[in-house]
Amino acid sequence: MKSLLFVPTLVLTLACGSTNGQLSKREAESDIKQDYPVTVSLRVPSSTSAIKGSPEFAKLVAMSEALTKNGWFMVFRTPRGDREQFEFKLLPSAPKSVITAPKGYEVPTAQAEFVKALKLEPTRDGAKVTYQIRLAKPTEHFELYAQLHKARIGGTTERHATYKKEGRKWILQETDEVYKKKD
Repeated sequence: MKSLLFVPTLVLTLACGSTNGQLSKREAESDIKQDYPVTVSLRVPSSTSAIKGSPEFAKLVAMSEALTKNGWFMVFRTPRGDREQFEFKLLPSAPKSVITAPKGYEVPTAQAEFVKALKLEPTRDGAKVTYQIRLAKPTEHFELYAQLHKARIGGTTERHATYKKEGRKWILQETDEVYKKKD
């Protein structure tokens, strides 16, 4: 009976390929790690709105209070029915490290360092990798980021990357990383 199962198993293994073609957690870790450290920035929109009383509204109120208190921005708030419009204008007194971005401004707050890959899950057409980053090297603006995001230096966050197999190679398709490579 065992020999009857051996031949189909051998044929199936040869037809489907061996496990050598699989992405390993170590390979994914090495690939993702090369994109770090990255700069973590607080994103300040030039204009946005939120429904009054929503969590997004509370974050915008906290951001506007913090940014006007330190004298970096002027914030204009306009009620529009059940929503409120927020417009952030950068003032000349803002630090030079605050940069203009396509949809507003970016305030660099810290660096994120790669920690490790946590798990690798095969998908229908590739693989999904869950990995961990750690906040490190805060800037003088980190306190603002910490207030708004309940973050702390040394704190870790899970991130995700997706890979797709093209021929014999695994290609990193995307990550949910919103941070930028450190210059």
